[in-house]
Amino acid sequence: MKDRELLEAMFAEAVKAAEPINGIKKHLPTPPPNGRTVVIGAGKGAAQMAAALEQVWPGDLSGVVVTRYGYGCATQSIEIIEAAHPVPDAAGLAASERLFATIADLKEDDLVIALICGGGSALLPAPPQGLTLDDEIKLNEILLASGAPISAMNVVRKHLSRIKGGRLGAATRARVVSLIVSDIPGDYPAFVASGPTVPDPSTRHDALEIVEQYKLQLPPPMMEYLKTPDADAPHPDDACFAGHEHFIIASAAVSLEAAAEVARRQGVTPYILSDAIEGEARDVAMVHAAIAREVSQRKRPFAKPAVLLSGGETTVTLRAKGGKGGRNGEFALALALAIDGETISALAADTDGIDGSEKNAGAFVDGTTARRLRAARLNGRQLLADNNSYHCFSALGDLFVTGPTGTNVNDFRAILIR
Repeated sequence: MKDRELLEAMFAEAVKAAEPINGIKKHLPTPPPNGRTVVIGAGKGAAQMAAALEQVWPGDLSGVVVTRYGYGCATQSIEIIEAAHPVPDAAGLAASERLFATIADLKEDDLVIALICGGGSALLPAPPQGLTLDDEIKLNEILLASGAPISAMNVVRKHLSRIKGGRLGAATRARVVSLIVSDIPGDYPAFVASGPTVPDPSTRHDALEIVEQYKLQLPPPMMEYLKTPDADAPHPDDACFAGHEHFIIASAAVSLEAAAEVARRQGVTPYILSDAIEGEARDVAMVHAAIAREVSQRKRPFAKPAVLLSGGETTVTLRAKGGKGGRNGEFALALALAIDGETISALAADTDGIDGSEKNAGAFVDGTTARRLRAARLNGRQLLADNNSYHCFSALGDLFVTGPTGTNVNDFRAILIR
């Protein structure tokens, strides 16, 4: 199997391992309720989760889930709403209200199944009183450009929202069971989609500390709101969460193990570095490149052929305007510049099929990428400085395009050393 074929095969198996139906089967709520079963949810794989639940649930279902434009799929009884990601829009605002309305009148003997996965934060805008959708869009832009880890972003988001931080789960008398596909390093359930149905102990004071730490220039109305008790999110010990449950049904750890098995069958020894890597994408790339070069040149700490696998969620601090590309493209470009001339090939991609705001999942690189950039009279270091990895890989024909995968366990990185 050629290098790119092997890299693609590992990615495909990683995605397959994160297909929601497998985890849903294992975690179906029991016993079935005496009353109604209503489904709510949000995320880039929420429609596929809804379709999978319909296949295995033994009774009647109704409800509504929200996904990104173009990510819907056919369902029988659960309505699919599409909205914008990564920048929230009016459709997402209306969808948030639909979710509240769907569960508002339920009773104690009813059941809510919440299908939650990555992307739900942007898909469920619900600014608190005194703030607007434009404010939430501005907040999203500030956070995405900040370089802050996803955990820090979500603490701020859930204290500037009417739906995040467990607020949706607290809005019903019914029992809530959340089935979660984790795209969060460490698989902390309250951070996935900013936890609309799963609260966490963070406070508005924690949010204010993050604002200060990362020098977030929030508009004055947001800062004023964060300083008031209205910004406090529900606490996990609150009585409204009694009887609620949540389960991680798919994660990066499982997906990387599946990819590793593909490599073993091809005679390549896999080494899983971590499934929870965070940090600036270009810095993470430099560390990966240093390990890969050590294996390539000195045959340590691993014997060749080897593949280094990792997951998690890196971040990108925007340094220029007008650049295109996501965190995996940024990782790939930085890696390519650092492995120039080596017998190394790699794939960095997002398991949901979309890296940033473009249509590619990520990009391929190898030891010839930097040379080919020079031959095309493209300055790789300037493209990296301008956060413009998409232009680089588009010009070289090295974009990795999959379309929506129907799941999301975040970054997938495979570095093959022959």
